Amino acid sequence: MKLVKNAKSIALALALGLSAVPAWAADQRLLNSSYDISRELFASYNEHFAAVWKEKTGKNVEVRQSHGGSSRQAQAIIEGLRADVVTFNQVTDVDILHERGRLLPEDWREQLPNASSPYYSTMAYLVRKGNPKGIQNWDDLARAEVSSVFPNPKTSGNGRYTYLAAYGYAQKAFAGDEAQIDEFVKTFLSRVAVFDTGGRGATTTFVERGIGDVLITFESEVNNIIAEYPDQGFEVVVPKVSFLAEFPVAVVERHAQRNGNLDLARAYLEELYSEEAQRLLAGFSYRVHNEVVQAEFAEQFPELELLTIEEIAGSWSNAMEVHFGNNGKLDQLQRR
Repeated sequence: MKLVKNAKSIALALALGLSAVPAWAADQRLLNSSYDISRELFASYNEHFAAVWKEKTGKNVEVRQSHGGSSRQAQAIIEGLRADVVTFNQVTDVDILHERGRLLPEDWREQLPNASSPYYSTMAYLVRKGNPKGIQNWDDLARAEVSSVFPNPKTSGNGRYTYLAAYGYAQKAFAGDEAQIDEFVKTFLSRVAVFDTGGRGATTTFVERGIGDVLITFESEVNNIIAEYPDQGFEVVVPKVSFLAEFPVAVVERHAQRNGNLDLARAYLEELYSEEAQRLLAGFSYRVHNEVVQAEFAEQFPELELLTIEEIAGSWSNAMEVHFGNNGKLDQLQRR
């Protein structure tokens, strides 16, 4: 890894978990800032991309990673982390790079297909062996005897998706009755045993510390945990109504240009849409847009009703202000 020259950068690198794998001398280096639970995914994708880039250009590329809650990653970039690309799990964490840092153009969503979201997921439940609490849907998570674990919506896109999925469920279940919706979400939040700062922390709390009856996280993370811990007997439950979790990607143009990596950064993100990369993403239990790969993995992904941010809150900007801002609905429901 390239030596960091000042104490602030060293502290930032350590805090954000910067990592790189290659043992050979790199001709080019790229920094990808990503969300908390994407370590294994991008460790695999980076090897794939390095091979593609080597074949195309003859150059060795070293891809470094910075992982953490996506909002924290965005703030780190604004404060000076020179990431070339971001692969986040929420649109607003990319938007803020334009709004507060002018680090990329306002129309970044128009730069790549599917609104610059090469893959997507939804929220699912990881329950303990035999599902002893009989957890099947969002209403089960409001029962007094059920305790849940998921990341803090204030610091994690993963957590915001979970909150909005529960809120969207309540909107449908109570036909828009605000008093009933608020009461349900208030109760749902009161059943949370631990609010970790990010998705990987929540996984550790549930799996390794044994806290909670259910971990709520991305469908992709749930399936990967089951594969990683086969002896635990964990089971996956996917509620029939949930939230469309998009995974936006963007070139941090100011940094990439300054680093001499603009073409490399664009190629890194464009390759995510190739059939081979889409197959790799599906192998990590992410839903993809490529129709050939969709057909190959159809049995792995049950059909669901996925609610959009527009259906639940009108827009992301509205959701951030109304639900997640200071003294917003989340704060009010947690202290009522």
